[in-house]
Amino acid sequence: MKKNFALRIDTEVYDAIERWAADEFRSTNGQIEWIIAEALKKAKRYPKQTKK
Repeated sequence: MKKNFALRIDTEVYDAIERWAADEFRSTNGQIEWIIAEALKKAKRYPKQTKK
């Protein structure tokens, strides 16, 4: 399940993420999700997946 929320972000940072996303063939939203997931994994805080 995905949760929607508003995100305030600096215009220059958003533009950089948008360019990075285009280079990776992802949407900007998908790129932000990927960046957060990678940061969580690096910090060993990525949630464990539960089987349904």
